[in-house]
Amino acid sequence: MNSAKHRILVTSHGHPDFHLGGGELAAYNLFKAYADHPDVEETFFLARHDRGRGPTGNIFPRRKNEYMWEQGVSEWLRMKMATPIGTTRHFAELIRELRPTIVHVHHYVHMGLEYLHVIKQIDPSIKIIMTLHEYIAICFNQGQMVKRGTNRLCFRESPDDCSRCFPEHSIEDFWLRKHRYQSFFGLVDQFVTPSEFLRQRYIDWGIAPDQIVMIENGQASGEMLPPRPLAEGETRNRFAFFGQINPFKGVSLLLQGLASLKKSERRKIVLEIHGANLEHQTPDFRDMIMELRGPLEKEGCLQWIGPYEPFQMAGRMAAVDWVVIPSIWWENSPMVIQEAFTLGRPLVGSDIGGMAEKITDGVDGVHVPVGNAKAWGDTLLRLSSCTEDWDRLRAGITKPISYADCARAHLELV
Repeated sequence: MNSAKHRILVTSHGHPDFHLGGGELAAYNLFKAYADHPDVEETFFLARHDRGRGPTGNIFPRRKNEYMWEQGVSEWLRMKMATPIGTTRHFAELIRELRPTIVHVHHYVHMGLEYLHVIKQIDPSIKIIMTLHEYIAICFNQGQMVKRGTNRLCFRESPDDCSRCFPEHSIEDFWLRKHRYQSFFGLVDQFVTPSEFLRQRYIDWGIAPDQIVMIENGQASGEMLPPRPLAEGETRNRFAFFGQINPFKGVSLLLQGLASLKKSERRKIVLEIHGANLEHQTPDFRDMIMELRGPLEKEGCLQWIGPYEPFQMAGRMAAVDWVVIPSIWWENSPMVIQEAFTLGRPLVGSDIGGMAEKITDGVDGVHVPVGNAKAWGDTLLRLSSCTEDWDRLRAGITKPISYADCARAHLELV
């Protein structure tokens, strides 16, 4: 650790005031935790924002030490920023004014890659730490690493495979895309991933093993929630999904799994959906969800609770027994896993990627074969009557690291 105190700028692709994604929350919570560290002089937060008038490149204050950047991307294949002047002038002015010793980049999506170059151009001694939240540099399909159109899992990256997914772009286009990313990533002093699975994917892609470390996202301190009180004869039969509702998150699998059970079996289960953004999905996906949802809600085995704010999470989890994460893509380190463990709720999750890494089958949760609707129905039915198993799995939970622990681990890198 250097003797001089650090000045840290955290950048993010969104502000939690407007975007409640896991990456945005992780970035903002770390920004606040840095401020409490004794070796930090001052911290700042810069979030990309869209006020509906397009990317102007302007930067304006949100509150003390927090700034919003009207930035965007003009070409997604190569992650080129929409307003170069917004970087060469406004962002550069901000760097000169704030004088950070560390810029912790929590994303480049919606902002472009070019701002990494500006940081080093102004002051090469500024350390750039980059947290990788998903596979966007590796995969052009929204960073999901699933095949376009079929959603089959993708196990490797290559220009040939990418061009088959996106025939409108040539093999050469994807070769150039990878080398553009690697060129800008060469400006980064240290990479961080919240899961070992993601770390290994980026090592395979080309980042040196000693340049990328795994540090889990921090969580709030505090005691676990007590178990949900049970009425006489009641079992641990309440399950809840928390998150975005889109084709990759697996909500349709949960509903199909419930629908595959007999009506007498469904009476033993209550599934709650706490989610948002269904209205932003394709008409076909929305229609499928609504068709599955209606009959199950009428029976009472499904309760569609809807969106939530972060401060509501504890209250909603207090009313359920299990948290389910049925994603059909690899995931990385879904925030809901750490949140559920912090609050003392076992997880039921797909058996791949970051979910399989973070949830230990038979210790603090249960794995379900990915993409298997019938297996999801059978698993919910089996667990709905396993009160003793629930007690054992809850006792097996290891509490995630705190925000302060997370900040300390990052500062040890510099």
